[in-house]
Amino acid sequence: MKAQLPRHALDSSSSNQSRSPVARFRRADDPEWHWLEDREDPDVSAFLEAANRESRDWMAPLDSLAERLYHGHLARRELSVLGLRTPLDHYTYWSETAAAADYPVWWRHPNGNAEAATPFLDLQARAERQPFLELGDMALSPDEEWLAWTEDISGDERYTLYLMRLADGDPVVLLEDIAPELSWAEDNRTLFFTRFDATLRPDSVWRLPVMTDGTGRPAAGEPTRVLEERDAEFWVGLGKTRSREWLVLETASKDTSECYLIPAKAPDQPPHCFRPREKGVEYALDHRPGHFYILHNREAPHFCLAMVDEATPEAGWQPLIAHRDDDTLEGVDAFSWGLVVTERDHHEAQVHIRVVEFDAGHAIERDERLPLPEAPCSLALGDMPHFDSRRLRLREESFVLPVRWLEHDLDSGERRLLKTQPVHGDLQPDDLCCERLWARGHDGARIPVSVVMRADLTGHPLPTLLYGYGAYGEVLDPWFSVARLELLSRGVAFAVAHVRGGGDRGEPWYLAGKLEHKENSFRDFLAARDALVDQGFSDGGRIAAYGASAGGLLVGASLNLEPEAFCAAVLDVPFIDVLRTMENPDLPLTTAEYTEWGNPEDPDVRNRILGYSPLDNLTAQPYPPLFLQGGWNDSRVPYWEPAKLYARLTELGSARGPVLLRTDMEAGHGGASGRFKAWHDSARQDAFILWALGVEERAIEKP
Repeated sequence: MKAQLPRHALDSSSSNQSRSPVARFRRADDPEWHWLEDREDPDVSAFLEAANRESRDWMAPLDSLAERLYHGHLARRELSVLGLRTPLDHYTYWSETAAAADYPVWWRHPNGNAEAATPFLDLQARAERQPFLELGDMALSPDEEWLAWTEDISGDERYTLYLMRLADGDPVVLLEDIAPELSWAEDNRTLFFTRFDATLRPDSVWRLPVMTDGTGRPAAGEPTRVLEERDAEFWVGLGKTRSREWLVLETASKDTSECYLIPAKAPDQPPHCFRPREKGVEYALDHRPGHFYILHNREAPHFCLAMVDEATPEAGWQPLIAHRDDDTLEGVDAFSWGLVVTERDHHEAQVHIRVVEFDAGHAIERDERLPLPEAPCSLALGDMPHFDSRRLRLREESFVLPVRWLEHDLDSGERRLLKTQPVHGDLQPDDLCCERLWARGHDGARIPVSVVMRADLTGHPLPTLLYGYGAYGEVLDPWFSVARLELLSRGVAFAVAHVRGGGDRGEPWYLAGKLEHKENSFRDFLAARDALVDQGFSDGGRIAAYGASAGGLLVGASLNLEPEAFCAAVLDVPFIDVLRTMENPDLPLTTAEYTEWGNPEDPDVRNRILGYSPLDNLTAQPYPPLFLQGGWNDSRVPYWEPAKLYARLTELGSARGPVLLRTDMEAGHGGASGRFKAWHDSARQDAFILWALGVEERAIEKP
C-alpha cells in the first residue's frame, strides 16, 4: 500500500516553489549546488538562513503542537537528575543536574565524610558564556588532586584542554585545537592526549608534563609526540588498563588495528608495539598481573579470546574462548579475579554479559552468563574503576523498561537496585508492549524488527515511525525514551529496523551490509517496513522514516528505491553525498571510511557507490514530505549535504509535500548541546512526524 498524505497537506506547487530560497539563490552554471561547499561565500549562510525562515514559516501552524509535545515530555521526565555516586581511592564522585539546568555540576566528598561535599566542575556556569558547550573527556589524576578535561564550544569537535587543581585551583587553559581523549600516567604529573591532522583525523599521541608555576597555578611543559600514525585510514586512541599498569595506545582503521604499550608508572618510556598490524586483523587488549588478554579476529571472523604471558608477550597466543559460529565476542573487561566478556547471540540479536573467574592457577572455575531482565533488552557493564571489585555495576533498559542501574554481587548472587529512571504521567512502562518480528529480506535473510506501542492498541494497524541506521557495525539495542512517550500516547508505534551493516546480529551482520554488500541495508529497511504492514502492526499508508548521519544514507537510498513507501521522512545530519565525499580525501573522515564504503579511485568501487549515493540518484519521483536537519559546524557530515538535497529536490518539484531544511547555525554533528534546546528540536521533528502521519494531537481512543 502506498503511503498517503493527510488531507490538510500544504500546497507544494510550482507557484509556491517560485518564492522559495532555491529559486532566489539558484546558479544556472552549478545545477548540482556545489557552490554551497564554500562556507566563506556570504550567499551560503544567506541561503541557509532563508531556508530556516521558510521552514519556520511552514511549521508555524504546528508550533503549538510542538510546544505541547515539548511540555508534555518535560512533565513525564524527572528534570532534577542525581547521578550515581562512584567511590575512588580517596573521594566519591557524582553529578547533579538542577531541574532548570541544561548541564550538570560535578561534586565529590572524601570517602566516609559525605557532609564535606563540594562542587568542583560547574558545566552549567561554563555554558552560560557561549551558545554551545560539549564536554569531550574528563580525567582525574590517580591521586585525585588534578582534573583535566576537554571542551568544544562550537560543535566542530576541536577541543580545548583545561587543567585545575581540585583543592583550591581555577581552570587554566593548557592547549587548544586538540582531540578530546585524555589519560593520566600513574605518576600524577604526566598527561597523554591526542591531536588531529589537517582532516580532523586523530593521528598522534602526545605526552604533556604537568606542574605548577611560581604562584601555584597549573602549568604545562613542552608536549612530546610519542606516536604518529601516517596511514590516512588509521585513527589513534588511548586508554589505561583497569589494573592501572599499562597505558594502551591504539591505532586502527575500520578493519585493522595495532596496539602499543607504555608502563603507566614509567610514562617517559617509548611505546612498545604489542603485535604489528596485519591487514584485516583487529585486536584489543586488557590486562591482569601476569597476563594480557587479547580479543581478536585472526582466523576467527566472529572474534575469539586469547591470553599471553605478560613477561613474554611476543610468545604465541593461547586460546581462552574459542571462535563460535553463533556468537560474536564484542568486548572484554579484566578484573583481579577474572574477566567480564560481552557477547552477542546471532540468532536472537541479543547481547549477553558473561563472567569468567579464575583460580590461583589461572584455571577457569566459573563461566556463566548473567540473567537478562527481559529479551530483547540492553545490558552493559557500568562504571567500574576498582580492579578488585566483586560487585558489578550493571545498566539495563529496553523499549519498555526505563534505564536502571543494579549492583550484582558475584559472591552471593544478590542484586541491589541502585537507581531507576522515573517516569511520570498517564502513560507508564506497564502500559506499553514491545514485539520482535522478523522480516524476510530480498535474499531470504531474517531481519530483526522491533516495535513498541501502547498495549491497549495491539492488534490494530497503527501509524508508525520506522527508525534505522545500519553502518559501522553499530548496534541498535533497545533503548527507553521518555520523549517517545509523546508519540506513543497519541497512538503511534515506534519501530526499529535492525538492518545489515549494523552489528545487531554480530559481526556477520555487519559484514553483510558494507562495501559491495551495502545495498542489503536499503533492501532490509524496506523489507522491515513491509513486514510491519503484512503482520498487522502498521498502517501501510501512514509510515514515516527516520535516519540520522549514516542512517540518513539508509533512508535516503530507500526513498530513491521506493519513494511511495513512506508518508514522510526525517533526515538528521544525513550522509547523502556519498560519492563526492569519498572522492575528496581532504574532508574529515573520508580516508578512514574507505574500508566502510570503498575507495572510489577504483572504477568498480566508484560505480558501486554511484549506484546508491542518494544525491546521485534523485529523479522526478513522488518523494514524501521531508524534514532535513544540518549543523553549520558539523565536521562529520557537512551542512551542505542536507542543503544540496533540499535544493535539488525542490527544483525537481515532484515531492508529494514540503521539503524543509533547518540548519542549526550554532551546532555540529550532535545538534544542540544543552538538553532543553535539544528537546525543543526533537519536539519540532515530532510535530512534523505527527502532521505527516495524520495524527497531530488526536489521542487514539481505547478500543
